[in-house]
Amino acid sequence: MTDPAIKLSIIIPAFNEEMRLPRALVQLRDYFAARRTDFRTIEILVVDDGSADATAQIVEKWTREWPCVRLVSNGRNRGKGYSVRHGMLEARGRISLFTDADLSSPIEESEKLLAAIRAGNQVAIGSRAMDRSLIAVRQSRLRELAGMIFNGFVRVFTGLPFQDTQCGFKAFTARAAQTLFPRQKIERWGFDPELLFLARKFGLPVREVAVKWAHDDRTKISYLKDGLHMGMETLRVRWYSLTGQYSREAPECVVDQA
Repeated sequence: MTDPAIKLSIIIPAFNEEMRLPRALVQLRDYFAARRTDFRTIEILVVDDGSADATAQIVEKWTREWPCVRLVSNGRNRGKGYSVRHGMLEARGRISLFTDADLSSPIEESEKLLAAIRAGNQVAIGSRAMDRSLIAVRQSRLRELAGMIFNGFVRVFTGLPFQDTQCGFKAFTARAAQTLFPRQKIERWGFDPELLFLARKFGLPVREVAVKWAHDDRTKISYLKDGLHMGMETLRVRWYSLTGQYSREAPECVVDQA
């Protein structure tokens, strides 16, 4: 349920992120402190996706020191898509943004997404492909090529016009979140195209924005193995649509934490 006092919710899906998460939380705290943000107007939800390391303990420590941080637990490993959906359904902000635990796109870049929403869009998505000069640390040529191939595949099978569907830096109004996330079915890496497909299906304006980005070699996605799964998940999105499984009436979504 939206709380009018909370302007921004930040969702961070986290699976075994004890090494990268503390640095990200420090950066978030310093960014908002430098902007003299009233911490009562923001919330940071870290969604623990069944981590086997100290991720949850780190977040619990932060919740005592910085009350706007909240720990959300999946109970067991469910996937990035499930984690983002869980966090979005728990979020109370007027705008909700999800970002990766390594902050590959610096939090300063969130201003671009928020500006796009203030301009009247319901969804704003970061893009690495619109201006590659903004990429500070590039992926290997093989990974870049795989990403381009996958994005072309997504365009063909979903009709989406975006140059980069997979950047883990996206913002949603409360209205968009309440429309999209209860309908989301993909729970792992292929959830991004599904959300954008649904936004288009339900007439929600989406703006793609070029953002700064730096590749982290510790990323958990494998384009060889996970790329095949994402391709199959993209085909499932078309199947769900053709068979009427994305109803116009949003289903009541209960997040299973068992």
